[in-house]
This record gives sequence, structure tokens and C-alpha cells, in this order.
Amino acid sequence: MNQLINDYNKIVFPELGWEFNIDPTAFSIGGINIQWYGIFISLGLVLAVLYCFPKMKRFGIDSDRAFDAVLWGLFGGIIGARIYYVLPNFHEFQQDTFKDTLLSIINVRNGGLGIYGGIIGALLFGLIACKIRKVKMLPMLDITVIGLLIGQGIGRWGNFVNQEAFGTNTNSFLGMTGGRIQNVIMNEMQIGGEMYENGLEMVWSDPVHPCFLYESIWCLLGFVLLAFWSKRRKYDGQILLMYMSWYGLERAVVEGLRTDSLMLGSIRISQALSIVIFITSVILQLVIGFRVKRDPEAFVLYSTTEESRLLLEQRRLKNSGMKEMSVLAPDDDDDEIGILDDDDDEGTDAAENDENDIAENDGDNQDNDDDSDDDSE
Repeated sequence: MNQLINDYNKIVFPELGWEFNIDPTAFSIGGINIQWYGIFISLGLVLAVLYCFPKMKRFGIDSDRAFDAVLWGLFGGIIGARIYYVLPNFHEFQQDTFKDTLLSIINVRNGGLGIYGGIIGALLFGLIACKIRKVKMLPMLDITVIGLLIGQGIGRWGNFVNQEAFGTNTNSFLGMTGGRIQNVIMNEMQIGGEMYENGLEMVWSDPVHPCFLYESIWCLLGFVLLAFWSKRRKYDGQILLMYMSWYGLERAVVEGLRTDSLMLGSIRISQALSIVIFITSVILQLVIGFRVKRDPEAFVLYSTTEESRLLLEQRRLKNSGMKEMSVLAPDDDDDEIGILDDDDDEGTDAAENDENDIAENDGDNQDNDDDSDDDSE
């Protein structure tokens, strides 16, 4: 394809014959522009919440307590994502005065968020909230990363609309181009441009790798796999380690294709971090997996502990309007987690049968006493 695209909103997949014309601004409310990027991020978040909260019981977590951790995690994620992007590019945010510099840093409406910074910030703030609200961290992280894959898989389509986070030139049938993509390549390939300075050789007229698509598919596939495996996990934290290796592997590869990587000298920061995360998580899975096989009784899922069962029962009784818990009885609706074990249930049934037998014997004795009285008369 050697045709110059003058319409910045036009996106083309030449080999597939697909053309789209999408304005990054979805609509305006009271003079405020609502971007498609924000809509996709919000949609991913909503879907993640809708999936995760009903599943928290399976991990032994009280969803009411976890809600606070999620809110703090979101807050920390935004801060962390911005810091991760700003620090390597601080020169771009420097203004004449400190106030103007600060305003440019906190103005996220113009873009500039780093996913790894978001994950780190969310973990930091979320884990602090878990500590305060007494939510077990590893089970919470296990369910959280499954939801995170949903958010990442959906949110990446905001990059598609903005024509950003694309890769180098490719002749793949999935190659894409667009008005904004061509404009960025032409400007950045000039002397002093970011691509030029990073040693990238780009041709504006050729399609580029749709990195957003690669990551979206990988994350959504990872969500399916981890959601399936979560029912078979052997220890708390296993899903977290699987996420780290799954996402770390993909990001290490795809980051090498991107043209907008955050750089530290000649090192792609996110790619280097991805490699470290992948290797570390694989080693930990091998070590812990060996220990689980050797001594499975040493690894008990939190959801099977009495502490978890008690907390979940307290929440159930609280939601049903009971202030105090005098008797712990299993709920017919809670098939996965009950308060009394099967043995306890059998013991309760046996006790009830004994009481019935005693009552029957008392009745028989009373009848015998009546008969004795009649005989004496």
C-alpha cells in the first residue's frame, strides 16, 4: 500500500480489505469530550468486576471487605501508571513554572499511562487496603489477576481507536495502517524524532503490526485458561504466578515490536521487566510445584480453612439481618463452602435421632406407669 491517508480517523487493514472511520472522541457532554479510550477502559473494568466479585467466595474472600481493596487498587493503579510513564519522559512535562509542570504531569487526558506502573501501583495500594481490611492477600491476588486479564483484553481496543501502540512495518495479513499512524511515522522518522533516535527504520506507506490486537487476544485467551485452572489450583498464589508468566511472555515479545517503548538508554524498560517477571514466575512455579508434590498437606487453600468459613458465614448472617451468630449451620445455597463438615452433619443427625429415641422411651414408660395405676385400682 503506497497511498497516503489524509483522513486521520481512517484505519485500514489492506490485506483483509477492512476499512474503518472512527473518531477517538465518542461524544461530548457539557463541553467535555468522552473518548473511546476511556469507554473501553471502563468497559473492561466493569466486566472484570462483574466476573470477580461473584467468584470471591470460591477463594474464601468476603466480597464486602474486598470492595475497599479494589477501590484503593484502582486509585493506586492510575497513580502508578502515570508515574511509570512520566519518569522516563520527564523532560516532555517540564514547563516554565513548577505549577505548570505539575499540571502537565497530572493531566492524563492527553494520554501517557504505563501498564506495568498501573499494575505495580494497584498492587501496592490494594495490598495495603487488604492488610487494613484483613483480606488474605494471595487469594485476593489470584482472583484479581483473572479480572485484570479481562480489563487488559478489552482496554487495548482503545489503542486501536487512537491508532497508537503499534509496531514496526510488516507484510502480515494482519498488518494495519491509518491516517494517524502514517503521520506519526513521517514525523518521528525525521532527525530528532523518537523513532529515528531509537534506530528504527520505518516506511510510512507500509502496514504495521497491530500490537493492540496481539495483546488483546493473548489476554482474553489467558483469562479463559486461568479461569478454568482456578478451580484446580493447588495453592494460594498459583494463579498469580501463572498470570505473571503468561503476560510476561507475551509482553516480552510484543514490546520488541512496538515503536513507542519507554527507553532507558538502549533498553526497552517494559521488555526487560517482562523478561525478569517471566523467568522469576517460572522458577517459583517449579520450586513450589515440587514442594506441593512432596508435601501436599503443607499447602492448604485458604478457602478450606475454618477462618475463611467463619468470615463468610458472618457476612451471610449480616446480610440476612442477623446481628449475632449463635449457631453455625450450613446454608443450602452455599454448596461450595459450608460451616459444618459432612462428619459434623452426620453427628448432628445422630444426636437428633438419639433425642427422638429418648422421647419415645419416655412415652413408653409413661404408658407403663398408667397401666400400673389401673391395675392397683
